[in-house]
Amino acid sequence: MAKQLQDQMKYIAEAVRVGRYRYTIHGAQQRIARRIRRNEVEESLRNGEIIEDYPEHHYGPACLILGKTDRGKALHILCSLQKVVDIITVYEPDLKDWKEGLKTRRKDEKN
Repeated sequence: MAKQLQDQMKYIAEAVRVGRYRYTIHGAQQRIARRIRRNEVEESLRNGEIIEDYPEHHYGPACLILGKTDRGKALHILCSLQKVVDIITVYEPDLKDWKEGLKTRRKDEKN
């Protein structure tokens, strides 16, 4: 499984490198509303890691990626694994919802 996720991440990083990606309407709206720049998304996808895999997503196979910008800002980016990669949504993860390291969701933990 780890090899498959690494291969998927390489595919996405290459798609970004050559410009073979696009934003869904929702993805574009969320990026703009959250004041995340396009180059920050690209930087994060070039060095990202798949943290959740969604082979049955309604956009087709998809995955959630944790990446960091060149300045160290963490982003979560949901991408399809289509010929042209769709960026479905993007956000800065919050420690209220994610455990330290931002790779594991909190599940109704009492603080």
